[in-house]
Amino acid sequence: MNASRYGKSDVLAAAMRLLDEVGLPDLTMRKLAATLDVQPSALYWHYANKQSLLAEVSNTIVAFAKPVETAETWQETAKLEALSLRDALLAFRDGAEVVSSTLALGLGADQALQRLENSIAIDNQELAHAAAESILFLVLGQVWHEQQRLQANSLGVVDNLELTGTPNLEIGIQLILDGLSTKVKA
Repeated sequence: MNASRYGKSDVLAAAMRLLDEVGLPDLTMRKLAATLDVQPSALYWHYANKQSLLAEVSNTIVAFAKPVETAETWQETAKLEALSLRDALLAFRDGAEVVSSTLALGLGADQALQRLENSIAIDNQELAHAAAESILFLVLGQVWHEQQRLQANSLGVVDNLELTGTPNLEIGIQLILDGLSTKVKA
């Protein structure tokens, strides 16, 4: 097929499908090009390098988080935002690893932090940012751990791994929010 037949959104969609099929370690520009039946160089018309493609993949994963309506308290709204992000990360194979890597390199996925920070309705922006970042890292770590265990189970590497999932995550989020509430009241 002719490379010009594919737009940037086509390349992104193919990358998202390939991520779910083979996972992040095997998501290469060569495999992506083969999936689209184009030369690898054709991909660089749309993405300067693999990192810029992964940044767009990461932004897409974060955008998959469902919008959250404001709850009775900002603490509840923040928890709902975190759980919505969790669901979005889990919807894609290696979602937490992709988003975490992109954030670490400063290449994208900053909408995740922004949504959490916006949900923490306190006057002290420095504390709101610190709490949002802590919650984000907790969610990324929990989901990454969960996705690793799911993959190990599916490959038969280990048997009967229990996934603690949402209850422990919610407890951790609540601990951060309770600590922030105490700090704000002091």
